[in-house]
Amino acid sequence: MVFPRSSGILVHPTSFPSRFGIGDLGSQAYQFIDFLAGSDQQFWQILPLGPTGYGNSPYASYSALAGNPLLISPEQLHKKGLLTDEDLGNLPEFPVDSVDFEQVVQIKRRLLRQACDRFKTQASSEFQEQFTRFCEAKASWLDDFALFMALHRTFDNASWHTWEADIAKAQPEAVQKWREKLSDEIYYRKFLQFEFCHQWTTLKHYANERGIKIIGDIPIYVAHNSADVWAHREIFALDEETGEAALMAGVPPDYFSATGQLWGNPIYNWERLKDNGFQWWVERFQATLEYVDIVRIDHFRGFEAYWEVPQGETTAINGHWVKGPGEEFFEVLKQKLGTLPIIAEDLGLITPEVLELRDRFEFPGMKVLHFAFDGNPDNFYLPFNIERNCVIYTGTHDNNTTLGWFKQLPDYQRENLLRYLGCFSPEGINWDMIRLAFSSIGNLAILPIQDLLDLGEEGQMNCPGVAEGNWGWRYRPDVLTDQLRDRLKTLTCTYGRAPHRS
Repeated sequence: MVFPRSSGILVHPTSFPSRFGIGDLGSQAYQFIDFLAGSDQQFWQILPLGPTGYGNSPYASYSALAGNPLLISPEQLHKKGLLTDEDLGNLPEFPVDSVDFEQVVQIKRRLLRQACDRFKTQASSEFQEQFTRFCEAKASWLDDFALFMALHRTFDNASWHTWEADIAKAQPEAVQKWREKLSDEIYYRKFLQFEFCHQWTTLKHYANERGIKIIGDIPIYVAHNSADVWAHREIFALDEETGEAALMAGVPPDYFSATGQLWGNPIYNWERLKDNGFQWWVERFQATLEYVDIVRIDHFRGFEAYWEVPQGETTAINGHWVKGPGEEFFEVLKQKLGTLPIIAEDLGLITPEVLELRDRFEFPGMKVLHFAFDGNPDNFYLPFNIERNCVIYTGTHDNNTTLGWFKQLPDYQRENLLRYLGCFSPEGINWDMIRLAFSSIGNLAILPIQDLLDLGEEGQMNCPGVAEGNWGWRYRPDVLTDQLRDRLKTLTCTYGRAPHRS
């Protein structure tokens, strides 16, 4: 796809202010969209929306298709009569700038179960009928997911491959037995997905009506401890006896890591997927595009070739490259779903073959200004080297904020940057970098909201390679001021990125 000359903001919904300790799909989400529209932005980029597992990472989800119940707004449940004033009273003091996930889960679980109980006994017949239709429409993944989450709770949140053998292998008789035994918990899990879908769809409609399109995110791999792997063992490289990943995903050693990165996700059985017309992937894209307008494929290079590490390894050193499904995969997607609105995350170790695959389907790639100033005039992140059909960022959710990045830069890179800019403005280096992104020829410029808010390293969303303490950053309720809106709008108009209105 080719974007119009435009701009947008990157922020995950968990980062919104909320009196419930975590950003959600309530009033602050709508205020953020109003801020986008008021500042002439046309895009909102988010991280994966799935229910988070290990480390609270959106990239380690229990499902590739389900929504995160922690994003459900108790405010919206209250408006529907599913929560009372009393239910929402006596909330604890939550941190203002971050998410205490343990505390949030405890409070939200209580509220969500109260809402489900009230829905089951008091909801109108029309409301109940909507729920029934939702469950029928999503049954292809919802039935497995709801049972998986019910089983996960029953087996003390242990990974599925450690469950009782018959249900770990999803044998039909065991599945039927547990569906009956856990029917109440399954109902609850389906209710959460029904409510998430309704709240998200309503919010997306509000955004689209105001000229805002949403860029979502598909991680190439899924978590081993997920409904997807448990219910579709045949399309993953698993040990037949133990259910563990027989072949694991990662990336090889490089300048930044002598041992590479061992992610631990199971590799796909691409031959089996190919034999089935890549049906699981087709359904994944279909479901994702019901929630978002554009899809960013995380680790796009893995479709051209991926790093495969055998079971038992503790680092990524002893892996090797394996040819991915490549062009054939994207041709099938195109045949079944039409021309897809895809952004290729093409960062890291990128070969000419990866770029050829990206360009064959005219997928815009990503350019990150934080990577541009190593002194090499051929650096393809430098603004004078980028192509128009790309998305240019100051930084991403995996980078430090621009202020934090600048503070930690080696002296020679800082000097390269300041020479490139020509001067250091009194507005701050973050606004210099915003101007640099907006003034570039890249069709779409995306800004992490932390850079707009003049935040240092305290605003970093994720620190790759650090297992704990990530994904919890939030902004305060009073920061999206009219002054900031107008300042961003002026830059957007100055550099020709405002929408053309008839």
